[in-house]
Amino acid sequence: MANIKSQIKRIKQNEKRRERNVKVKSSIRTASKKLVTAVEGKESAEALKTLFVNLQKTVDKAAGAGVVHRNTAARKKSRLAKRINALQKSQS
Repeated sequence: MANIKSQIKRIKQNEKRRERNVKVKSSIRTASKKLVTAVEGKESAEALKTLFVNLQKTVDKAAGAGVVHRNTAARKKSRLAKRINALQKSQS
């Protein structure tokens, strides 16, 4: 344990941030998994759209807060959009 006051405070701050980051990353993974299972289950276009909008919102919030890099957020959204578009093209 640190002896310096500022370092003790810094440790507490880091722990709070780490916990918050874990929650945010978990919500991103959950939203991604829901969307992927919906795509594989060939859900309706409306259901996919709402799930994708939810994912975008979650990822963009995380990128804005600095939990994930903005390029990582863009890559996640792009890859899942590609899967949705491929599914819709194959259905029509």
